[in-house]
Amino acid sequence: MLDLIIPEWPAPDHVKAFTSTRSAGLSEAPYDSLNLGDHVGDNGLKVKQNRDILIQNAQLPAPPRWLSQVHGCKVIDSGQWTAGEQADGIVSKTINHVCPILTADCLPILLCNQQGDQIAALHAGWRGLANGIIEQTIAAFSCHTSNILAWLGPAIGPEQFEVGQDVVDAFVKHDVVSQQAFQQTDDSHYLADIYLLARQRLNALGVHAIFGGDFCTVNEPSRFFSYRRDAITGRMASVIWIAPH
Repeated sequence: MLDLIIPEWPAPDHVKAFTSTRSAGLSEAPYDSLNLGDHVGDNGLKVKQNRDILIQNAQLPAPPRWLSQVHGCKVIDSGQWTAGEQADGIVSKTINHVCPILTADCLPILLCNQQGDQIAALHAGWRGLANGIIEQTIAAFSCHTSNILAWLGPAIGPEQFEVGQDVVDAFVKHDVVSQQAFQQTDDSHYLADIYLLARQRLNALGVHAIFGGDFCTVNEPSRFFSYRRDAITGRMASVIWIAPH
């Protein structure tokens, strides 16, 4: 039985979205069991079978348009997607184009407008956040930013995300308000709140309808893959699409 996390947000009913967890798949340790990442060293056949399990059991209308994520800021339109495409964000206005992001501590962000005729999924690790992945994705929306809803999926929590001065500097040079998202623990280390960093970026763009952001992938080993916790591990998928209505 798939354990899917369904966003609690006021999106239109025809906007479908979820994040997968690690249960109900076929991969063996340390990828056990619903690993959806084909780039982490897992058996390729198992990954394909896991992706098929997701398509069938989550009742996806089409195979997800998987990206080759590189911690960058490239955002593509689902209509221009090709297999193996290197990008960290995907936007769509097309019915039944399933837009996925793979994560295991990085922040998956799902977006839609209030009308439900435009969606996006983006992969926001600290590098992508600092370099503008949110800004690039929001720029692809044709509506006013006040019409956009955002859901922050499961990511590393603020009590677990230890970073160095370089990460703090990368954000503070963009906007000094981001200092609020870092708690200093010693001379050279901080705890970072990746959820707050994302909210700050979204707020600055005029996006205020922000939901989610209350999980910690590191702290729930039975439910979530975590790169920070395990190093060799699988990936969850955060998925969004527009259904016919």
